[in-house]
Amino acid sequence: MSRPRIVIVGGGFAGYRTASTLSRLSKGKADIVLLNPTDYFLYLPLLPQVAVGILEPRRVTVSLSGLRHVRLVLGEADGIDLEDRAVRYTGPEGEAGTLRYDRLVLAAGSVNKLLPIPGVAEHAHGFRGLPEALYLRDHITRQVELAAAGEDPKEAAARCTYVVVGAGYTGTEVAAQGKMFTDELVRQHPLREGLDPRWLLLDIADRVLPELDEKLSRTADQVLRQRGVEVRMGTSVKEATRTGVLLTDGEFVDTHTVVWCVGVRPDPLAESLGLPMERGRLLVEPSLQVPGHPEVFAAGDAAAVPDLEKPGTYHPMTAQHAWRQGKVAAHNVAASLGVGTRRPYRHKDMGFVVDLGGVKAAANPLGVHLSGLAAGAVTRGYHLAAMPGNRVRVAADWLLDAVLPRQGVQLGLVRSGSVPLDTASPEVARVVGGPEKPRSGAGDGPGPVKAADDAPGTSERPGTGSDA
Repeated sequence: MSRPRIVIVGGGFAGYRTASTLSRLSKGKADIVLLNPTDYFLYLPLLPQVAVGILEPRRVTVSLSGLRHVRLVLGEADGIDLEDRAVRYTGPEGEAGTLRYDRLVLAAGSVNKLLPIPGVAEHAHGFRGLPEALYLRDHITRQVELAAAGEDPKEAAARCTYVVVGAGYTGTEVAAQGKMFTDELVRQHPLREGLDPRWLLLDIADRVLPELDEKLSRTADQVLRQRGVEVRMGTSVKEATRTGVLLTDGEFVDTHTVVWCVGVRPDPLAESLGLPMERGRLLVEPSLQVPGHPEVFAAGDAAAVPDLEKPGTYHPMTAQHAWRQGKVAAHNVAASLGVGTRRPYRHKDMGFVVDLGGVKAAANPLGVHLSGLAAGAVTRGYHLAAMPGNRVRVAADWLLDAVLPRQGVQLGLVRSGSVPLDTASPEVARVVGGPEKPRSGAGDGPGPVKAADDAPGTSERPGTGSDA
């Protein structure tokens, strides 16, 4: 008999964990295919450290080709035919392909969430993948260099002003790490007297990290303000222009840098199936199976998974859920093929960690609130334990950063036009018997990746939240 084929769409936290777990469970007795636009899994929680020059880009990537008994297919899913059990995709060079499956795991992740704010799509940049991080590192470096060499004080001040919208995980860490980075750059490229890098962190929420408890929020807020970041709660962007942003409080801020961290929305691929949804996510059973289609599983940002501890609610779009759902999905796929028994997804938070740069962090492992050096040690220890690879290289980069100055040079690898804020393609995909919807973006992690329905200026970090 031919081996059953399992197709996994997306190589982010959920997809990678599903593939790696299935590779051990199947022991070569199933044909496991992983469809993803890139050949790596991206460990998103450390992406801010790439943007400020602490870590080299490849440190936060893990090769998908290294998964045993898993065949990697490079491509972006265009549509799924549920009746024919087939996934249509477009390869990296524009070639069309089809993958037929006996079991399907949808882990397509999420894309940047745009809000109807004039000018944001044209003048702001998201923070979801390596291209965005590399672009931001070059852009910040360039602004400091131009400000140091320029003669117009007003223009120099605008170049040294950085606006981060969204005070969730990503925005808070980008602002905290970014302020340290620009201070280091200024030591290499001194500015005129009286001019210092200015960082603003905006959010319409009443505190930073609104999704966490107030003690962690206060710790992060204190570190940001001590470092010189202007924390503006209850404020967001009303309009973005080429020369700056108009804030909702009426102030116009001259700037050339707007970092958009207000959240994401589920990849349109899930919605294109025409099945019951919950705020853009595919409704699934506690086993992660899609009702009416027991051969289809969904996990991560693409799935609305019932919270069995809180009936009537669904688990949020965060990395810890995606990672652990991937493991459950793998076991239940195997069980559907006669290996093991099916299990429901249950989860209990063990705490959160937020890296604020240097030795500063906010953490509450097992409910114990930490700050300062202790929190920093716990945070970095957690990341080393959670990463599926590159631990020695990451630790080495941290050590070098502690004893050597950062290299403040532009690499010129990514241009602004290569990292548009709108990461959902305008192309459409048709599901047999379903409506036309936008084509899928990248997977649950590496693609241009907190709550899908965040209000303007609020943010979670799906696929990247750091849960101890």
